Amino acid sequence: MKPLTFEIIHTCKESGARLGKLTTAHGSVITPVFMPVGTLATVKFLTPEQLKDIGSQIILANTYHLHLRPGESVVEKAGGLHQFMNYDGPILTDSGGFQVFSLSKTRKIEEEGVYFRNHINGDLLFIGPKQSIEIQNALGSDILMSFDECPAYPCQYDYMKESVERTTRWAKTGKQSHKKPDTQALFGIVQGGEFADLRKYSAESLVDIGFDGYSIGGTSVGEDKETLYKMLDYSLEYLPIEKPRYLMGVGSYDAILEGVLRGVDMFDCVLPTRIARHGTAITSAGRINIKKAEFKEDFSPLDENCDCYTCTNYSKAYLRHLKNSDEGLGKTLLSLHNLRFLIKLTEDIQEAIKNDRYLSFKEEFFQRFDLNKPNPRGF
Repeated sequence: MKPLTFEIIHTCKESGARLGKLTTAHGSVITPVFMPVGTLATVKFLTPEQLKDIGSQIILANTYHLHLRPGESVVEKAGGLHQFMNYDGPILTDSGGFQVFSLSKTRKIEEEGVYFRNHINGDLLFIGPKQSIEIQNALGSDILMSFDECPAYPCQYDYMKESVERTTRWAKTGKQSHKKPDTQALFGIVQGGEFADLRKYSAESLVDIGFDGYSIGGTSVGEDKETLYKMLDYSLEYLPIEKPRYLMGVGSYDAILEGVLRGVDMFDCVLPTRIARHGTAITSAGRINIKKAEFKEDFSPLDENCDCYTCTNYSKAYLRHLKNSDEGLGKTLLSLHNLRFLIKLTEDIQEAIKNDRYLSFKEEFFQRFDLNKPNPRGF
């Protein structure tokens, strides 16, 4: 029994971009896909029903954070993540590897794994490749990630080489530790920073070990877009075309469009919901800060070209009032909109690939957005 199947439905004759179907025990996903991030078994301020309403096909949860709260044993006793959070669609869990980067001031890397200081109470804790897979097995997600180190950018070549070699050893240990290979898929994560030879080595080594899919890691760690696209090019060349490819932690609209062109199937990012909670919306007219005084008596929708619940029912004036009054509903409504914007983008991408006009679609999209104006990370 396979925990995951992937079928390439159509390849765009104009661009080579691919339309795919990813099938798991909890349903199928049409790719390219954008995946909302639900770090603590919840996409902040949104219910599972709201996620389905905006077309979300698959969500993420975080291994490190769920290990701390409430603990994987609690989730397992509840019947796994799907029962625990009342979400019946596919769920992917990251490995905790990104926290090796984000919590760099409170962790120590050893050959056997990483020693962390619990960011909540300061206790010492340990996660290695074996422990990460054991936690994810208990969580019951559909797709697991190998435990890896995600070095910061820029990084010296010698250190990156050591790191890639260690991450490869961890990937092998993680696969050997996987207790539920018939029901939970496992992806390997390509590292190597900006170095072409290390990306090649990492990708080829992971393919030799053999995984259900492959992720491109080591991104969203301070690099510029040009470097990001090089990292992609250096990695994708050596990954099997019949397996799904996942670009981790990247979900700006320009990176999604460029990633799809290069053969990426899956994307995720916390920024659409994070910036929403701070009052920023991604719209077809560009990025706007809803807190500005100019919207005080603007009774038009947030985005007249958007079909989401927020834009159908509420005005900019009301959204501004909610945000400036620090009402939680404002965070919900802006999060719904930002996620729907990116999910709708991937739906439009799927249609363009199907109709063999992806390059044309990409060019038309960029013409509507001035990416030269201040707009960090394509948001």
